[in-house]
Amino acid sequence: MSMMLQGTGAVPGIAMGRAYVMEQGQPEIAEYEIPDYLVDAEIERYNDAVRSARDQLRGLRESMPEELPHEITEFIDAHLLMLEDSAIARAPVKIIRKQKRNAEWALKQQRDALVHVFEEMDDPYLSTRKDDIDHVVNRVLRILLQQEVTPIDSGEDGEPVPRIVVADDLAPADVATLQAQKVRALITEYGTPSAHSAILARSLGIPMVVGLTDAHRYLRDGEKLLVDGETGMLIADPDERSLEHFRHKQQRLDEHRAALGQLQSRAPRSLDGIEIALRANIELSEDLDQAHAVGANGVGLFRTEYLYLRPGSEPDEEAQYQAYSAVLEQLRGAPLTIRTLDIGPERMPNSSRGNARVAVNPALGLRGIRLCLRDPSLFIPQIRAILRAAALGPIRMMIPMVTQVQELRQVRDIVEQERTNLTREGIAHSNTLEIGAMIETPAAALAADCLAQEADFLSIGTNDLTQYTLVIDRNDDQVNYLNDPLHPAILRLIQNTLQAGERFNKPVAMCGELAGDTRYTRILLGLGLRELSMSPASIPGVKQILLGTDIGTLRTEVEKLMQCTDPNVLREHAERINHGTPER
Repeated sequence: MSMMLQGTGAVPGIAMGRAYVMEQGQPEIAEYEIPDYLVDAEIERYNDAVRSARDQLRGLRESMPEELPHEITEFIDAHLLMLEDSAIARAPVKIIRKQKRNAEWALKQQRDALVHVFEEMDDPYLSTRKDDIDHVVNRVLRILLQQEVTPIDSGEDGEPVPRIVVADDLAPADVATLQAQKVRALITEYGTPSAHSAILARSLGIPMVVGLTDAHRYLRDGEKLLVDGETGMLIADPDERSLEHFRHKQQRLDEHRAALGQLQSRAPRSLDGIEIALRANIELSEDLDQAHAVGANGVGLFRTEYLYLRPGSEPDEEAQYQAYSAVLEQLRGAPLTIRTLDIGPERMPNSSRGNARVAVNPALGLRGIRLCLRDPSLFIPQIRAILRAAALGPIRMMIPMVTQVQELRQVRDIVEQERTNLTREGIAHSNTLEIGAMIETPAAALAADCLAQEADFLSIGTNDLTQYTLVIDRNDDQVNYLNDPLHPAILRLIQNTLQAGERFNKPVAMCGELAGDTRYTRILLGLGLRELSMSPASIPGVKQILLGTDIGTLRTEVEKLMQCTDPNVLREHAERINHGTPER
């Protein structure tokens, strides 16, 4: 008999397959004594497992889609760093040698000690970091226990049986592993559509439903499942009527994707002739293949953090110059916006800066332009590399985490000083360089008129702006329901920034996740945005909305939206704008 369960749709798509119910929680660990003559062999077994875990993560990192948000790849990098840290790499070895116990038990003892330290912290942000410890430790434990996730098996015809994974929760590394094993869909009891694992699944095109409470209680391993990643619906043991309904829906989805694929050569112009810049967010020059494939008009956000997170030494001026030049060459005259380093010292493994004291809350600590101005030896090579590359093509430099005008003035002083130095050294560079401020804090948005007088352009980073304004961690299940782009505070901060840009004749762009979410495209256009930068995979959907929109008619509708105080009325009005059905 069929049974329907309802979760939250995280990644659209229809999937059918057999349930693979993953074991949850900590693996069962037995404790046993190791004879003296086998201690060295046991230590080597542990070291082999850690090396295997590192190799797995490096392989996943290299296979990640090019358009992924930097938060995802940084998540994998953070787990790699944990595997290299002495707390994981060496402390369990000492336990094995001293107590003569098996590797699994030694690692579990170390894990428990680390988790206890984090749980004792008063700060909620740090206390939740124990989840990262669990993810890393469990990966090593499952290698030691030979219990790695392998949902693939073969049917009677020898072909792989399509599987739908059911789990409590999944880390991004788990999602990447399962994608490599060609699972059809992902179901989790916890998580949110904006969690890292969901963002990765979306980029990989794996249908996903999150927040399906008690999935383990109701679903059996091997049971036939039908999943709708758009509505969040799951049907166990579906009947023929349900199957037929979803086959038709899948056909419509395939036709829609095919239609989007035909838009690559179309100019991003509205029905009333307004052209909108649709740019790509990238990390590496290799990311540009997909950006070109979807017709991106240049790069609106080049995240430079990955250059610093790569194995080896911290990138010097020449390495950065080569990286920026490679991107420019592939852009063939299209504009490139480089965001300067947006990272905290605790996440820089290749430098003595990586030994800096970890902030009580890194999100509010020494990061972005704060770190760069504190440490000119970190900032100056990047400035010089950007100035040199700007001689080869159109480059803008974007400053993250700006909260006051003085920071922009300090940046300009450094740029002018390095321009003078490059001239004296006889090194080719640009005599002009547009410097922009990222608007990603309430302070920056409220003072946008001040920043607009000092900056050459503004760019709204909605991920952090939403997090800081609404005081939520978007990856925290307990408060994620508050993550609402339609919150009046968010809309007003965006509007205030756009008005400041218009008043002082400075361009305003948006490069956060909101820019690529088609549910809000018409609202953003009605507010006055004319440049949107997003994951390349999001460009076709946004372009399709744009091509069917008369922007001139939106301003009045959006003005009405901005006056709404009742959340239900606001959402209803947003839906009408989104579907192109103005209020009568």
